[in-house]
Amino acid sequence: MPVAIDRTTPIPLVPAPSILEESARRFADRPALDFLGRKTSYGELARLVDRAARGFQQLGVKKGTRVGLCLPNCPYYVISYFAVLKAGGIVVNFNPLYVERELKHQIEDSGTRIMVTLDIRQIYPKVAAMLEAANCLERIVVCSMSGSLTAVKSVMFNVFKRSEVVAIPDDLHHVRFERLLASQGEVRPVEIVPEQDVAVLQYTGGTTGVPKGAMLTHANITANTAQLCRWVPEISLGQERMLLVLPLFHVFAMTVGMNFGLAVGAELFLLPRFELEQVLKTITRKRPTLFPGVPTIYTALNGAAEQGAWDLSSIKVCISGGAPLPVEVRARFEQLTGCHLVEGYGLTESAPVATCNPLGGAVKAGSVGIPMPGTSIEVRSPLDPAIRMEQGEKGEICIRGPQVMAGYWNRPEDTAAVMFDGALRTGDIGYIDEDGYIFLVDRIKDVIISGGYNIYPRVIEEALYQHPDVAEVVVIGVADPYRGQAPKAFVRLKDGHAATPEQLKDFLSGYLSRIEMPKQIELRAELPKTMVGKLSKKELQAEEAAQAAPVPAHTA
Repeated sequence: MPVAIDRTTPIPLVPAPSILEESARRFADRPALDFLGRKTSYGELARLVDRAARGFQQLGVKKGTRVGLCLPNCPYYVISYFAVLKAGGIVVNFNPLYVERELKHQIEDSGTRIMVTLDIRQIYPKVAAMLEAANCLERIVVCSMSGSLTAVKSVMFNVFKRSEVVAIPDDLHHVRFERLLASQGEVRPVEIVPEQDVAVLQYTGGTTGVPKGAMLTHANITANTAQLCRWVPEISLGQERMLLVLPLFHVFAMTVGMNFGLAVGAELFLLPRFELEQVLKTITRKRPTLFPGVPTIYTALNGAAEQGAWDLSSIKVCISGGAPLPVEVRARFEQLTGCHLVEGYGLTESAPVATCNPLGGAVKAGSVGIPMPGTSIEVRSPLDPAIRMEQGEKGEICIRGPQVMAGYWNRPEDTAAVMFDGALRTGDIGYIDEDGYIFLVDRIKDVIISGGYNIYPRVIEEALYQHPDVAEVVVIGVADPYRGQAPKAFVRLKDGHAATPEQLKDFLSGYLSRIEMPKQIELRAELPKTMVGKLSKKELQAEEAAQAAPVPAHTA
């Protein structure tokens, strides 16, 4: 293991707002955010957070109040995140692409009382419908496309080209973000016990496909941030520039992007979504030095850089997560940029980073690296977690460290199922080699990892079952050259019914987000079943694997 990594000093366990507060103290005049040319300094960002925190407290946010953030990457997200935490609340991250059914479940499961969102037709109407549909949502804080934080209206219009501003009711259920910032008075201090108090509810489908809120404490958030800071000891505090295109509502971008970037005093270039040409132009103009991403992003940049005269040489360090990083993709990206691109591993439940390949040491092909400081990885029997496997033996990867969640929100049985003696059972099968490197070889879970996002087959299956023509359905992950995996649905129709795959896809558009939409829907007269009559995925997965396998060459 690289000797430069500090593995002896205790990891500080502090309230999450301290991440920004410390950097604002040290780098007050340095740019913290650059949103399409509109810059916000660390000092200004800290002041906006304080004003918003006052506003949230005057709306009734106190210790433990759940506040949802349903926002794309923009300054509103960063301000609201730290303001909610400073006010004593709990951040609940929502994907703006969620359909109403998904929003309703997460709002009600978490007990979200206040939602922060944007006044555009792509997002606001879905959230507004929850004031009546969800039994706990009381208010919506509305961020404006034409608000003062974006400088000019055209900036946000440029981002959401296919959207438009919608009218917001002037009633007690709605509060403009500008009014929140105008609140008078001081922030009431809130006593935070970092190892006990929840900072973020981050939803994950886990092993069952039913979304569950992973309770990430203040200590989980700050510990994982501190671990990342130690992982990159050669970082230049107050001098780095980070490109953030991964969505901040995702735990990887939240920690590896926003929290880590702010902790080291980096300037964060926020892009609301991944558009290849915009990313390339941003790299050329802004010259970022840090660029966390997922394999599909690096694959796309490789292809573009090979075809055009794009200068990617400013990038020094990239951490890839969310899905396996192909060896050839890493090698080619490093060749094109001269940077270090390393793969990390973790789960939502570990805030998320548990292991990573070292920046200053050996990178082993196919490995997800070595444990983060203060973290230990154990390999235990999937049948009996009390049995530890020997070095090189395959078993279930278990994580022990300060970044491991406190449990699932209001789900003690699910929590007990994934925790063993304080260690997190990941559901992934792997082994540890003689040098301490972790290798993953299989997944216990059915989760489909597509472009770094988790897709849960059960969600798609349940949506298809809503169609009156569908009798049976099985969804599996199939190989995809760009996203790594994509969902494919196999459907048996009811006798006498004749829905087409295209009609089924049209039907799903009201139930699923774009990332969840099956790449293919294949109609079958029968679907495979187990001996007890349960629908089986094993045979379908084998068929797809055989079709994807290269045909052996014939020799004379």
